[in-house]
Amino acid sequence: MKLELTKTLTLPTAPLGLAMRADASRLYAACMDGGIYELDPAGGEPVRFGDSHGSYASGCVLLPGGRTLISAGYDGQFLWHDVGKKSTFRRVQAHGFWSWQLALSPDGRLAASVSGQYLAGGEKYEPAPALQPTVKVFDTATGALVRAFDHPPPVLSTAFSPDGRLLATASMMGEVCVWDLATGQCAAAFTTPDFTSWGLIKSPHFCGGIYGLTFAPDGASLLCCGMGPMADPMAGNGKQTWQRWAWRENPPRLDSHIRDGDRGTGLMETLAHTPDRTAFLMAGRQAQGS
Repeated sequence: MKLELTKTLTLPTAPLGLAMRADASRLYAACMDGGIYELDPAGGEPVRFGDSHGSYASGCVLLPGGRTLISAGYDGQFLWHDVGKKSTFRRVQAHGFWSWQLALSPDGRLAASVSGQYLAGGEKYEPAPALQPTVKVFDTATGALVRAFDHPPPVLSTAFSPDGRLLATASMMGEVCVWDLATGQCAAAFTTPDFTSWGLIKSPHFCGGIYGLTFAPDGASLLCCGMGPMADPMAGNGKQTWQRWAWRENPPRLDSHIRDGDRGTGLMETLAHTPDRTAFLMAGRQAQGS
């Protein structure tokens, strides 16, 4: 498969989240200056609108119909924006810490956010338990909290299943849980050590984690991406990593993973299947900033 660059769109600061109208006529970006921007993919200047987040805007999702955009940020808040009026009409404090990632259910009725701060909980520097639920699911029509889950922090990524009945979450320590939204129970869980680093350079700490999650189109497997362990975790030059897990098996089984010859160095942060569902794309940041 060959990818070809067709256009470059420029924003005032780096985007951490993107959403697109169904007809591809407009793009929406959640940016590091806390702002939400609308862009015409054909060109032109980005338009900033609505209220800003108090810190980085980390994600945004466009509801079906294209009239409402929900954004999340490092201020722990959800903001509801009227796209036509270019105004903000609802603000919900979802977390007491950063919203690491935001996901929308396939029917647009639910929005999930994951959070959690890494604080050393013991002599082995394992993460301390969170003081509040790290996974929260909200009704997109009302802003009401629908579900809250306690996944050991920090929880970095989340994804809904294709049928919208399940929510997967994953952490810095490679711990993955698949939650049943109807019962509120964990339907499956597994841990992979291949995304987490431990380092003594500058300070003892863990880093890394699973930064991107997506279910296969049939819902039977989970794709995870991130960065492999590094000799010097402060360098950010670990190997790009993905794994596919057959999560429904008991116990869940590692089905496939990236080949050594295919790896670059850097942090992979997002995954998406191609429209024909025969392949997937992985993207992120190369080491040394490219």
